[in-house]
Amino acid sequence: MEEVIEGGPWLFQGQPIVLQKWEPGMVLRKHKHTQVPVWIRLRHLPVEFWTDEGLSTVASGVGRPLYQDTITRTCTRLDFARVCVMLDISSTLPKHLIIMMPKEDGNEVPCKVEVEYEWVPPKCKTCISLGHTTAACPESKKVEKPPVAVYVQKRTLQPPVKQALVTKYTDRTVQQTVDGEVGVVGQEHSCRYRD
Repeated sequence: MEEVIEGGPWLFQGQPIVLQKWEPGMVLRKHKHTQVPVWIRLRHLPVEFWTDEGLSTVASGVGRPLYQDTITRTCTRLDFARVCVMLDISSTLPKHLIIMMPKEDGNEVPCKVEVEYEWVPPKCKTCISLGHTTAACPESKKVEKPPVAVYVQKRTLQPPVKQALVTKYTDRTVQQTVDGEVGVVGQEHSCRYRD
């Protein structure tokens, strides 16, 4: 069972499944989650903090520490520590933590620990819940724009022109069109229209 809980976070069709160990007296009901367990990776963690107390102290900068994975607990992998923390959905997610490391002379030196989130659930800003984004919120009302009235002026149709006279000029009169009959006399150079 620990492998299943440690292997998360789990998603089913894009929706988070929150797994918890069953305890006697536990009430099963659907409720709004204000917290969610998330696995984080702490990179560049000083060796002095590779203890239960040290990991708990550093991870508490992100959320409430729950447990660490087996590889971190046995120090089999030292490039990052993997810790599951309970995140409050209203909190911001830091990308790094600054740890003050004591020196032998009594002073302290800052040490930057990178924080990676293996998975962060989608968060809705409208209903302040997890599992969907603001755009997909069922509680948000879609604001429909009222229809806009557009006034279009009626156009009156003009009767067709029965006879048009177009005369084209060149050095000599080239072409004259009256009611669709054309007579050609030479080359065209310019054009002028008249009533």
